[in-house]
Amino acid sequence: MTVPNTGRAPLRRAWRRLAWTLAALLAAAVGLGGVVVWQNTYALREQKVSLRHDGALLEGVLALPEQGEGPFGLVVFVHGDGPVDATHETFYRPLWESFARAGYASLSFSKPGVGGSEGDWLEQSMDDRAEETLAAVAWARGRPDIDGRRIGLWGASQAGWVLPKVAARDGRLQFVIAVSPAVNWLRQGRYNLLAELGRDGASDQEKQAALRRRETVLGLLERDATFAQYRAAVGDADGMTAGRWGFITRNHRADATGDLAAMRGTPLLLVLAGHDVNVDVADTEAVYRATLPRASLTTARYPDATHSLVDHDLESSAWRLAATAVIAPRRLYADGFLADQTRYIRDLNSFLGGR
Repeated sequence: MTVPNTGRAPLRRAWRRLAWTLAALLAAAVGLGGVVVWQNTYALREQKVSLRHDGALLEGVLALPEQGEGPFGLVVFVHGDGPVDATHETFYRPLWESFARAGYASLSFSKPGVGGSEGDWLEQSMDDRAEETLAAVAWARGRPDIDGRRIGLWGASQAGWVLPKVAARDGRLQFVIAVSPAVNWLRQGRYNLLAELGRDGASDQEKQAALRRRETVLGLLERDATFAQYRAAVGDADGMTAGRWGFITRNHRADATGDLAAMRGTPLLLVLAGHDVNVDVADTEAVYRATLPRASLTTARYPDATHSLVDHDLESSAWRLAATAVIAPRRLYADGFLADQTRYIRDLNSFLGGR
């Protein structure tokens, strides 16, 4: 007797299609996961390291090339503003890999109060930060896997007030790479204020109001006003904290010109972005060219990059920026930037006869 069709066969076919769809999605997810893991795997050997400086313990990372025993050249990282950990939330790793390709290790310590380091970075002056960097260089020169003759500095943004101080005091440094540095704290602040207002479409009235508020703040800084006095004069703190106000009062007179002049010809790569609303790159380049010997200065420009050397269009899209950071972190940086970092170190090393 033939059993009548009760709809089970179409149901089985539907379940099979669903199963195949789920399997395909799972395979895609596994494949994407593999891509993510691969893209976030770097040709490096990372070691956790620590340094005791000025009575406080600093914790960091020494990233060695994947192969070899050394001694390797070394790039010591100097952070920009903010609570930055040793890896800059992994943002540094593509750079470490680019230097490893040139046979150089990278060394980075978390700022005081960040990532296991003791202290409070907001209590530091630019001189304090320079002392900390000099201590890191001295620590590295004591290691058998580091070539003390081939140590250089890499720093971004606020590091522009630290790098020249260190290079002026340590004539043995092989090079300095300054990414998006400012020269004068107060000029940089005014430029940044107006650039952000212009980007956001502020009216002339809004710009004038912001400049008046700025003049009030500058007057308070000149008088070494307390945070309470700042609050009384300005009213809305606009995100300002007592710690941040203290940091600004210690550092608002910073100007790199004198330290740049004292560097005595240390080779320097100046990296400038075309969409920098934080730093007036024209002012920076003019001062660097007027102050440093022509033979020691190399300039690299990235017209499509922002202050952080990320592609401007990419940084303008939150979802693209987040996706790229996860799926292809090396592509966060502007085209050519990572390769140019490798090339600069290789060419400099070749020019100096592999010292």
